[in-house]
Amino acid sequence: MGQLIYSGIISLDGYLADSQGNFDWSAPDEEVHAFVNDLERDAGTYLFGRRMYEVMSVWDTMGGPGDPPVIQDFARIWRGADKVVYSSSLAHATTARTRVERSFNPDAVRELKAGTERNIGIGGATLAAAALRAGLVDECQIFVNPVAVGGGLRYLPDGLNLRLDLLDEHRFGNGVVYLRYRCPG
Repeated sequence: MGQLIYSGIISLDGYLADSQGNFDWSAPDEEVHAFVNDLERDAGTYLFGRRMYEVMSVWDTMGGPGDPPVIQDFARIWRGADKVVYSSSLAHATTARTRVERSFNPDAVRELKAGTERNIGIGGATLAAAALRAGLVDECQIFVNPVAVGGGLRYLPDGLNLRLDLLDEHRFGNGVVYLRYRCPG
């Protein structure tokens, strides 16, 4: 059975993006990016909200021979996975191996998890909040940046009452800390 994993690069105060929607402060350096690549290598499918899909879709064309090896590696990983985009407004997918679903269906995600041995990544705070509330997320993987942004899009939704079990931690040279938690099941 596949594991549903919610990953995010956040500020110390818990935001994925600041109040203007910027997340340039979260760009991983080569060490962090290589670590992310190793975590993502077993992803067979990604579940995205529309906005996260639009951000991530650049990986369909990035990663050419002129790009650094760590970028090329992630591009191969991303292109090698299936993608499901949950959107009521997106007319069609612009990337390969991608389908659009009009609404999030927890039972369909349970079936997807049961039908695969590979990990399933989930991206986008709104979509992840729905999956967390439905009890579908098996792990949260968080990269905490040493910056406070003061407001914006939260990694975890308000009102979520959840106790997590720490599975792993790692500190990087640039001050980023990786935390891996098991969600109750």
